[in-house]
Amino acid sequence: MFDTTQILAYATALAIAALIPGPGMTTLIARSVSGGAVTGFCVLSGLILGDLIYLSFAVFGLALIAEHLNTLFIVIRWASALYLSYLAWQFWFAEHQSLDIQQKVRKKDLISAGMSGLTITLGNPKTIAFYLALLPLVIQLDAITLQSWGLVLLPVTVLVLLSIGAVYIAGAIRIRRFLSQLQAQRLLFRSAAVMMLSAAGLMLSRSQ
Repeated sequence: MFDTTQILAYATALAIAALIPGPGMTTLIARSVSGGAVTGFCVLSGLILGDLIYLSFAVFGLALIAEHLNTLFIVIRWASALYLSYLAWQFWFAEHQSLDIQQKVRKKDLISAGMSGLTITLGNPKTIAFYLALLPLVIQLDAITLQSWGLVLLPVTVLVLLSIGAVYIAGAIRIRRFLSQLQAQRLLFRSAAVMMLSAAGLMLSRSQ
């Protein structure tokens, strides 16, 4: 098991990485503004699931055989880049209208929100770099057991990301009324589109 210092070091490093604005948090804010808290937490669930997948990759040694999984990572990056480009197109050309805070969110919108969060995380170079490159500098991976992975790392990861994501969602909900102007919505969504497209381009450049 880990000592308190290692757990705090991991939680701190993860929190800093999560706080740095990127396509994931930008999408989280934009979806929370347009769809409300429920939609925001669906996006956040997808983001967290993607982080847990890469955490498991690192813990169970897949980083050590990454060269044998190179084709798989290339496929993931291309698929994620294409999906991010599609989302960027949707965000850029979205038809903006006055926000209806009481509007009911459809089930398919919630599923789409969760999938967008998962896809963005799986293709996010920052997430890949953290778990496959920076994580080994914080925690000795070969000392991790199945018990410490399930009882410590997974809960800590979920707690940190959920806490930070909840703050972003709360902030987005708080400013929903101020974003009722179409110009403000357009600026937010097009900023998200630019960040998604930039992330997609970075993924493709690293797949070469």
